[in-house]
Amino acid sequence: MFLLLWLLPLIVLFYLYAAYRRKKDLRVFIENQLLERISMTADSTRRAWKAALVLLGSALIIFALARPAWNPKSRTIERTGRDIIFILDVSRSMLAEDLAPNRLERAKFAINDMTSTLKGDRTGLIVFAGSSVLKCPLTLDYGFFRYMLNDVSTESVTRGGTLIGDAVRKALDEGFDDQEKKYKDIILITDGEDHDSFPVRAAEEAAQKGIRIIAIGLGDEDEGKRIPIRDENGNMTFLKYRGREVWSKLDATTLRKMAAATDGGRYLNVATGTIDLGQVYNKLIAGEDKREIEAKTIDMYEEKFQIFLAAALIILTMEMFISERRRRNYDSR
Repeated sequence: MFLLLWLLPLIVLFYLYAAYRRKKDLRVFIENQLLERISMTADSTRRAWKAALVLLGSALIIFALARPAWNPKSRTIERTGRDIIFILDVSRSMLAEDLAPNRLERAKFAINDMTSTLKGDRTGLIVFAGSSVLKCPLTLDYGFFRYMLNDVSTESVTRGGTLIGDAVRKALDEGFDDQEKKYKDIILITDGEDHDSFPVRAAEEAAQKGIRIIAIGLGDEDEGKRIPIRDENGNMTFLKYRGREVWSKLDATTLRKMAAATDGGRYLNVATGTIDLGQVYNKLIAGEDKREIEAKTIDMYEEKFQIFLAAALIILTMEMFISERRRRNYDSR
């Protein structure tokens, strides 16, 4: 805001130019010798005072915009929350379109919406298929988290398959710290199909470390859905294995066992319905115990811009009531 002080020299130049134009215009109508003899009604001293008041008032307004403050008072701000790691299935079965546009995109939409309801919780992201990748470590930077989430696709993991247990172990080993055995949640979003990674045993390991699992099952549990594949030209076919089309079904049984293995764990059977993770957060996470994530002492200052603004208004009001004309004395007879 102090850069606006450069306007003051421009105002001075404007007044000087206005004075120059007045003198130039007068000389058009009156000769120089006669001009010096005429007593003009305008008072140059008054004009100078008015200009000075405008300059001072403008300077005070700029100081008010800079928000001056003093009388600091120390205040400690504590940030509390839980550690939440999303484990997102990015295997090809998540391309099934029993949820629009497909299971994976619907899960990404739901996670993205949930971040807008978080209240100081750290979030992290692990994606998995035949292997697991820590896509985003625990962070309070939700903008960065969303950026990493939007970049997720079935290409995020090079190895095919679905190993849920390995993804949970990835969260235990690299996602969470070992400082406290509580305040930690895993939100697992998958269709539940697993290829012998012992996911229930991994959930039991999580329970021993005080980590709760909220499992969310996506997909048709009865008939299942084919897995679409598009080639470079956009032509769609369906995934085949040994000459037969692969139909992906939701394995709710495994997910229920995983959730039940952890203290306070929950299984949410979304299937082909709607998913609102914001509501899940408010009901299952927001009210839980939270740990102190960060404490910071800052100095809070009392803002005093009102003083400068009031002074500017008074000075500019005074300028309005000062006349540029001389007072004329008349003889009374």
